[in-house]
Amino acid sequence: MGLFGRKNDDAKTPAATGTAGPDLAALTGDYAIDPAHTTIGFVARHAMVTNVKGSFTQSSGTLHLDGSDPSKSTASIEVTMNSIDTGSADRDTHLKSSDFFKADEFPTMTFRSTSAESLGGDDYRMTGDLTILGTTKPLTIDLEFNGSATDPFGNERVGFEGKSEILRSEWGLTWNAALETGGVLVSDKIKLTFDISAIKNAA
Repeated sequence: MGLFGRKNDDAKTPAATGTAGPDLAALTGDYAIDPAHTTIGFVARHAMVTNVKGSFTQSSGTLHLDGSDPSKSTASIEVTMNSIDTGSADRDTHLKSSDFFKADEFPTMTFRSTSAESLGGDDYRMTGDLTILGTTKPLTIDLEFNGSATDPFGNERVGFEGKSEILRSEWGLTWNAALETGGVLVSDKIKLTFDISAIKNAA
C-alpha cells in the first residue's frame, strides 16, 4: 500500500529522493493480509452524545508494495459483513439486517486501490474504490508505516495503520431514528480505522 520504509534521520530517505535503497528494495513484492493480526474498525456517534466502536473480524486481501516507486503499489481488501462485532449481539443483528448492511444480499465490502503516493517519512496516502451494498464510491486512506520484521516462523511481515472518514448515506446506509431532544440516533459520519499486518509471499 505504498508503505516502504522508516525515516532515517541521518540521511535523506529513498522515498524523498525517488531512489530505492537496499532496505526499501527488500520490501518490494506481493503480500497477503494476515486476518488473525488485522483489525478493520469503525466509530459512529450514538444518540449525539457518545461513540460506538466496532470492527469486522473476518477479512482478506493482497498488497503489492513497490519500494522504488510507491505510486505503483496496490491493495485489494475484502471484508465479511457477517463478522461485524460491536460488543452487543442485538446491535450486531440489527446492523446485519435490511436496515443497514443487508448482509445476506451483500455479504462483502470491498476496497480496490486506484492510486498511491508518498507524503514523506512514514506517511502515505492510498485512494481507491469502496463498495458497500453494491454502491462504489472513492475512498482516500491516510496511512502510517509501522515497520517490517521477520516473525519467529520465518514470515516476512509489514504493518501499517490508517484512518479515513465517510458519510454512510453516500453508500445507501440511511436508516436512522429521530431523538425527542433533537438530532438522530446514529451519525452519518463514520470514522474508519485500519490496523493491518501482511505477510510477504514466498518467492
